[in-house]
Amino acid sequence: MASFGNAFSSSIGKKLIMGITGLFLILFLIVHCFINALIFMNDGGVTFNTGAHFMASNWIIRAGEIVLFLGLLLHIFQAARLTLNNQAARPVKYAVTNGQANSKWYSRSMGLLGTLLLIFLIVHLSNFWVVSRFTGIPTEDALGQEDLYAVMHQTFMNPGIVVLYVLSMISLAYHLLHGFASAFQTLGWNHKKYTPLIKTIGIWYSIGISLLFAAMPVAIYTGLIK
Repeated sequence: MASFGNAFSSSIGKKLIMGITGLFLILFLIVHCFINALIFMNDGGVTFNTGAHFMASNWIIRAGEIVLFLGLLLHIFQAARLTLNNQAARPVKYAVTNGQANSKWYSRSMGLLGTLLLIFLIVHLSNFWVVSRFTGIPTEDALGQEDLYAVMHQTFMNPGIVVLYVLSMISLAYHLLHGFASAFQTLGWNHKKYTPLIKTIGIWYSIGISLLFAAMPVAIYTGLIK
């Protein structure tokens, strides 16, 4: 048992946990984006509310939320530990550095990008998750369902929130550009034949998911979605 604990407290173990939780969060983003994208049906949010009601009432999904939340906390915790450990390992910075020689700027800025996303996540959860799970939604849609879309519509009428979401999705795109391929590499799922494909899929995924999420508040605020 001690050796198992030591394995996950080592530098490699921490990166392994980051890779596993990262892939789990990548899968979650696909589901979350699909449900949210139902607002583009432009039917007053009825289809979106149906999807949101299914997610909120299905016990498997609710149990998955707990696992997701724990995985997210673990991902954040391990990211902070890795960042602090890396800083401690190099207390004195080099007089001259050329980071671009070995990595992209966003690969070296995962801590900053992750912090920005954490701030966004707190705002996002307070606006939607807390409302739908705890305080309740007073309005109903045409089918008599809780009208989470009305909450979304009201929230995205605030230009400051829209700007925050768009900037956060830019941060998400860069975070995913590094994290997607890095997760596969950390888990040892890399091969000279398949790695280029994984990187290409990662680029399309990172940009596509982030654009869709950013387009939602913009479309609502500009009136493209009623």
